[in-house]
Amino acid sequence: MRLALLPVAALLAAGCARTSTRPDAAAGSPEAREPELELVARSPRQWTGIAVSNEGRIFVNFPRWSEDVPTSVAEVKDGAIVPWPDAAWNSWTPGGSAEGRFVAVQSVVVDRRNRLWVLDTGNPGFKGVIAPPRLHRFELSGGPPARTYAFPPEVSSGDSYLNDVSVDIEREIAYLTDSQAGGLVVLDLNTGSARKVLAQHPSTHAEFSHLTVMGRPMKKAVQSDGIAVSRDGQTLYWSALTGHSLWRIPTEALRDASLTDEALAGRLERVHTIVAPDGIFFDRKGVLWLGGLENSSVNRYVPGGRYEQVIQDDRLRWPDSLTEGPEGKIYVTTSQIHLPPAERGPYEIYRFQP
Repeated sequence: MRLALLPVAALLAAGCARTSTRPDAAAGSPEAREPELELVARSPRQWTGIAVSNEGRIFVNFPRWSEDVPTSVAEVKDGAIVPWPDAAWNSWTPGGSAEGRFVAVQSVVVDRRNRLWVLDTGNPGFKGVIAPPRLHRFELSGGPPARTYAFPPEVSSGDSYLNDVSVDIEREIAYLTDSQAGGLVVLDLNTGSARKVLAQHPSTHAEFSHLTVMGRPMKKAVQSDGIAVSRDGQTLYWSALTGHSLWRIPTEALRDASLTDEALAGRLERVHTIVAPDGIFFDRKGVLWLGGLENSSVNRYVPGGRYEQVIQDDRLRWPDSLTEGPEGKIYVTTSQIHLPPAERGPYEIYRFQP
């Protein structure tokens, strides 16, 4: 499904300047200029996900998109990358056992109970699922996972790549995207049962064959990617990475296992035209934050309100995952996916005060 691009073109044009006027601020007011980016950490290794605990501890993950990934999940301590929860969990090598080890981690999330969730795709290098994809729940005190959920082949196998996760701790449900095969996954955290929905619906598939990211073509179509459940748990939002649409559906429909994909399709809604994002998430105030890949921006959407650019900065070379720290600052990783490896610099984490 190809959508009109004029609204996105206007958004991109608005983001050309390094510093611009905030859409919600009066000219000359203290809020009229974009927030300043603060460098938090650098790494020579490519990271994607980021999670920040209630105490301000920073966790990251390194996807296994090459053969030389020494660490899958780490805590950033005084700028140093420390394998987490320990070296053993980060010791997997091709051909080795996946038991008690991370294989190919794509995202990390800290929930409202201050627990760390680690999503392992089981698909290193996008070469196919070689180990059951798993979602681990860790206590931040360390040690082995408090619980691990393994996904059956009917949910994730072949070229499937479970990409991102959003957890509703009140209803004990996790929602995930599949960025290779398309579709959403609904996981019951009590029973461990999982099912895939909307796998063939246009909302979970790329709208275009490629993107142009800061003038560089990225010739790969990526399906459903960013996902976020609203603060009240009643609405799920998602987007395809190679697309300009933000979608949503009532979660009560997704939790009803009797509903067919056709019935679910009648409940979903295209919310807004957006700059192509990678990660999306809701902050504590109920604001949805979205990266802007095409113009190195960070944007926000208030349900029922406007979608607007908050910051544009060329240092945000592929703003990948976003989260909120205890001080209310927004953290964002840069993964430079659009650049050939020889042209990439250090991978960075920035934060800013909205």
